[in-house]
Amino acid sequence: MKVASAVILAASALVQSQAASPVAKVLQLLTDLSAKIIKQGEGAQKVYSDFSEWCEERSGDLNYEIKTGKSSVAELQAAIAQETATAESLQAKLEQLAGDIATDEADLKAATHIRETEKSNFAASEKELSETIDTLRRAISIIEREM
Repeated sequence: MKVASAVILAASALVQSQAASPVAKVLQLLTDLSAKIIKQGEGAQKVYSDFSEWCEERSGDLNYEIKTGKSSVAELQAAIAQETATAESLQAKLEQLAGDIATDEADLKAATHIRETEKSNFAASEKELSETIDTLRRAISIIEREM
């Protein structure tokens, strides 16, 4: 590229001495074109440098996010395992309490049956004793009248 520029410049100097010939015009156009291409190349290099810098920054950010995400995954898996164990122990306790409730309900039913039986026995005994007391009162009143 430098050699081509040097050749163009040398040809340009030669052409300027021949003032406005068609070759001079072509060389002038080539010189202008070369300068324009170099300017566009510098602009493209700047855009490429900016894009490359952005890509490197983004890559660093993504790597950090990946590391953070992996540590979060590990923490969340540990929390899930712990909560699963807690749920299993609570399920076992729930089953134990359900068994205890069933046992207590059976005991309550048996105790209620015993109390009902005792109540009916007490009612029968009370009725018999009340009749006996009533009979004794009548007997006492008859004895008192006869005396």
